[in-house]
Amino acid sequence: MLHARIAARAFNTPLLVEPTKAMAFLSGLGPRILGRRVEMTDLDGGVDVLGTAHPPARASILAGGLAESYRQHGDAPYPVVDGIAVIEIAGVLIHRGGWIGKSSGQTSYEGITAQIEAAASDPAVRGVALEIDSFGGEVAGVFDLADRIRAIRRDKPVWAFVAEHAFSAGYALASQADRILLPRTGALGSIGVVVMHADLSGHLDQEGVRVTLIHAGSHKVDGNPYEPLPADVRDDIQREIDVLRFLFTETVAAGRAGRLSQEAALATDAATYRGVDAVAAGLADEVTDLARGFAAFQQLVARTPPPALAPIRRASLPQPRQEARMATDHDHDETSHEAEDEDEQRDTGGDAAPAPDEAPAAPPAAAATPAPAAASPDNLADLPLQLREAAAEIAEIAAQASRLGIAIDAAQALREGTTPEALRRLVLERASAAADARDIVAAPPSPVLPRAKESPIVAAAKRAAAPGARS
Repeated sequence: MLHARIAARAFNTPLLVEPTKAMAFLSGLGPRILGRRVEMTDLDGGVDVLGTAHPPARASILAGGLAESYRQHGDAPYPVVDGIAVIEIAGVLIHRGGWIGKSSGQTSYEGITAQIEAAASDPAVRGVALEIDSFGGEVAGVFDLADRIRAIRRDKPVWAFVAEHAFSAGYALASQADRILLPRTGALGSIGVVVMHADLSGHLDQEGVRVTLIHAGSHKVDGNPYEPLPADVRDDIQREIDVLRFLFTETVAAGRAGRLSQEAALATDAATYRGVDAVAAGLADEVTDLARGFAAFQQLVARTPPPALAPIRRASLPQPRQEARMATDHDHDETSHEAEDEDEQRDTGGDAAPAPDEAPAAPPAAAATPAPAAASPDNLADLPLQLREAAAEIAEIAAQASRLGIAIDAAQALREGTTPEALRRLVLERASAAADARDIVAAPPSPVLPRAKESPIVAAAKRAAAPGARS
């Protein structure tokens, strides 16, 4: 069953893979899938017996070589080095793989997509490094992923580090980076599409086996392995991969805008380029040691200012609406008083004008308005800590209020941006109001206790006001 799934991924489906890697695949797994030694027939009819090749197993160079600064940020699906998310793209690239990272020599587009989207929304990530060592993989899913990589460049720099290969689908992803670096022996390219078809008819005839395919629809079994490939079916496959190649080169040109056009990508004819030749052809930007190149990327990210944030207030929380309104009213009152003073000066003949030898004083309103302080990198780094401290203080105030019988919604206070000081004043006001309510009690007259006698003064007043009383 597993071999059938592998065969379905390998044969009769367009692949963005470097041809030598496809031949290595057939050499290693072909006999296990097809039950015999595999021979490759080229377009000229020549026969070549495939050799055996094994892709080198590679560990992460960028993150592994920087162990002293390696830092796992929370549950991030990638290592973060000095604010740079390192995303490894290695091995065979496949569609519909439900995991993150390399597994059994395969990396899934879904896993890479999850890492790209997490890096895009992670405020701790200020740059993305794609560490690529891949001979390519499936067409399905690669162009959508390429668009996602190109989109993140609007907010965060993306550099691709080719550790040693970025062919076909691997190059489709590398080409979406702001900058592509590779070592002297690194190679990339193979901007083309390949489809492999297995013809088992001769082998089945020798074994005395005949397969009959009963189908509805004349194209239902096009490209099946139990008969030679018909010329019209071959032409249909050729047209399909020509369209895919056009889409491939269009994607590369979008990622390499200004450095490699679609016409130039088509003109490569799926050739591969190594080292300085890749830079000369416009497929890469620099030949360098990857560790040195990554250090340059770190310096770039360190110099890049973070996204603009609003000025940080005390306790890093927004000012409460009530406090903001009081501050506005206070400013309005000061402005009104200043206007009244100016009117009084005009009424008295302008005696308050400055002497000729003195410079005019700055307007009070301008002097009272401080310039907005820019958020420094240190403040930005402390912002999460300040938020946590303010949230903890608000939670503690809410717990103390609960012990006094006063209900405080800490979550609502955080959402509304209430500072701990304002929340503490609110609790004291409610506690004071509750104490006053307990001290003033209205009760009806007691039916048991004797009523107080009427005051003699009140009794005399009543008699004097009675009808018939003397004047």
